[in-house]
Amino acid sequence: MTAHSTPAVLRHARLPAWLLAEDWPHTDGRPVLARIELAQGRVRSVTPEDDRAPEPGAWHLYGALVLPGLVDAHVHLDKTFTLARIPEVQPGLLGAIEASVADMARWTPEDIHARASQGLQWAWEAGTTLLRTHVNWPEIGPLPCAWPVLDRLAHDWADRLALQLVSLTKLDSFADPAAARTVAAQVKATGPHALMGGFVHSTNWDAQALRHLLEAAQARDLDVDLHVDEELHAEAEGLLGTARIARELGFAGRIVCGHVCALAAMPESRALAILDEVARAPITLVSLPITNLLLQDARTGRTPRQRGLTLVKEARARGIPLLFASDNVQDPFCPVGSYDPLEGMAAAVLAGQLDAPFDRWSDTLCRADFLARGTPGPTRLQGQPADLLIFPQADASAWPSRTSLRVVLRTGVAHGAAPTAFLPPRAAATA
Repeated sequence: MTAHSTPAVLRHARLPAWLLAEDWPHTDGRPVLARIELAQGRVRSVTPEDDRAPEPGAWHLYGALVLPGLVDAHVHLDKTFTLARIPEVQPGLLGAIEASVADMARWTPEDIHARASQGLQWAWEAGTTLLRTHVNWPEIGPLPCAWPVLDRLAHDWADRLALQLVSLTKLDSFADPAAARTVAAQVKATGPHALMGGFVHSTNWDAQALRHLLEAAQARDLDVDLHVDEELHAEAEGLLGTARIARELGFAGRIVCGHVCALAAMPESRALAILDEVARAPITLVSLPITNLLLQDARTGRTPRQRGLTLVKEARARGIPLLFASDNVQDPFCPVGSYDPLEGMAAAVLAGQLDAPFDRWSDTLCRADFLARGTPGPTRLQGQPADLLIFPQADASAWPSRTSLRVVLRTGVAHGAAPTAFLPPRAAATA
């Protein structure tokens, strides 16, 4: 470790508006640049930049964009990097499920460990600090093959990033409340990094089974993360049912509902009424723009007419916590991806016509508190671990373009691209 890899101060940093105090000064409608002081691996202070002379240990960012460490709230490490060995995948969600189930016959602990480790390494290089993976749980009783492997990886990677595990079971498996209690007990025994989940779809919709799932999770003091309404079916009931049952139970934990594509296919009045219900429940929405754009309304030889992005603007207008995430990477559900959450953000900006994405929407990749219990509050850097991303080639008006080159600080130590552009000329020459 060198002095050049551990800055004491980040000067002239461009932070997003959502990360700044309400009274932060602005010039020409833009936040003034920030001075970020670091000490002992944490952010000591964040203040508006001043005109003081250069000091030792400072990096001069010249307006480079800076974000906190990234959160990738919905991935599938057990399936990742399997596409190359699968001969054919029929279009659409159900075709991807069929191909993935067939491939599970090849899964061994060694195979899963190798593929998931590669995914974790890529996420680490991208600057992700929290990764939440869903794990296929096809049978009630025995632990699925991937669960103990990913649990071990969660412990092995704990000093680099937080890996959370979610059980992914078809909703109709919980028609028997005993089945829900069995899975909840196994998830609880795994540890605080494990959550209970389920696949909620119109093909398996069962309000009583969903109640059993939430009751079992509540009894074990577990948070819940669900795949919900991953379809373009205007009568889908999963999200509305989840919100209503959660309120009836007085659910104490956090419920994450991923996908919720069906909102985009509903009459606007029904979709907005459902979001009003969601806003009154402890629910966070996670949108998966890359995979949903690919899988929804997919048919061979036909350009899709409908797209799968959920109502992200309407959700935010109601104060519903919202995150974007990567979802599947190089498996039957999605042939592309690199565990860089900014790829999903780029798709979201275009599909959702998001304005001022750096200042207004970049929080959807950074807010780990949206996955935690309680009411999310204002986020501040001061006092937090110095896990930061610096984008030397990006501009706030065009972000997330030109973000592949990045300097990643982990507890104040630089990784990734060389920071020579930020160093005084003499120091840069010897870096």
